[in-house]
Amino acid sequence: MAGVEYSKVDSRFQVSSYESSSYTENLIGTLLAIFGNLLVSISLSIQKYSHVNLAGNKDPRAYYRTKTWWLGLFLTILGEFGIFVSYAFAPLSLIAPLSAVSVIASSILGFIFLREKWKPKEFLKRYFLSFIGCALTVAGTYLFVSFGPNSHEKLDAENIIRHVIGWPFLLYLVLGIIAFCLLLYFYRQRNANYLIVVLMLVALLGSVTVVTVKAISGMILLSILGNPQLTYPIFYVMFVSMVATVVFQATFLSQASHRYDSSLIASVNYILSTTFAIIAGAIFYLEFNHEDVLHICMFLLGCAVCFLGVFLITKNRKKGKVFEPYVTMDVMQGIPTIHDKGRAVQPEYNGSFSYGSLGNNDSITPATLPVAQEQLAASPSSNSTPYQSADLKRD
Repeated sequence: MAGVEYSKVDSRFQVSSYESSSYTENLIGTLLAIFGNLLVSISLSIQKYSHVNLAGNKDPRAYYRTKTWWLGLFLTILGEFGIFVSYAFAPLSLIAPLSAVSVIASSILGFIFLREKWKPKEFLKRYFLSFIGCALTVAGTYLFVSFGPNSHEKLDAENIIRHVIGWPFLLYLVLGIIAFCLLLYFYRQRNANYLIVVLMLVALLGSVTVVTVKAISGMILLSILGNPQLTYPIFYVMFVSMVATVVFQATFLSQASHRYDSSLIASVNYILSTTFAIIAGAIFYLEFNHEDVLHICMFLLGCAVCFLGVFLITKNRKKGKVFEPYVTMDVMQGIPTIHDKGRAVQPEYNGSFSYGSLGNNDSITPATLPVAQEQLAASPSSNSTPYQSADLKRD
């Protein structure tokens, strides 16, 4: 009896210590992810400030010859390294949504360093939605961090192989490949250049990327702690898959950025990529198997609130206006000249490559080129008279 009681006490102690260890690792992973996303947002603001400073001062130097740009690059590498390490400590479903921290920080830093100054009324009108979005994002982050999955296993080679050959992930992989091929067919062959199609391709690739990143990060951590894992072939299979999916994601995102506004891409890509990352983590690593229904519902509610907040933040971003010369009719009728008079005649940017200004000038009414008179097209005759100086002044 004493032995039985001792074994019960010992088993309870082991469960309690495991839960405590999981909680500590989750906390470490969460803090690393938040720290990494903050560094990435700071680095992007520093690099953008470097470009703006060079353009404002008419500095002929290239951007890569400035100290601020290299400082931004160093912070980017440090931030991405922190995010990479965080996957080894915390569940995938907990780390993936934390990229919203980067959206909040970029919004605040952009307002402080890179935005114009507004009057109080214009300030409230312009940034009201951003404040609401930041508040919702913070509230959603708190919910999914508090109610996120707490179980976390050691990712050695044997566990990863067991997950890879498991039927849930194989089914998800087959369905994902079929969906990817169909979307790629419509995108390439049917010219379905819709934003949702391109970002769905990115999200499907991203779900594989986060699975491989977590596996590689976990195996490297175990190797550092004294349990070598780099000799197993599964490590290199995961590494090649990670690199390939990252390269293709960058390609599709680059194509999307040529056709659509960056703010819209940021919000939709965050929502789709986070959703597919959570689904991949739940299927591959079985992260929600030991969670009750209440915790899962609160976690999903936090993600939904965070999605809404990110959408409001990115929706309210001001589109930059780049100077472009406009064709104006300030000399004589029928003969256009190039001047910056603010009367746009080129077609405005509508989400695809087209000739004309890429800036969205809301206060400007587009004009059209006048039709050339028939006298200009016909051969000169005795009845046609040249333009007089009075006509030039009137035009």
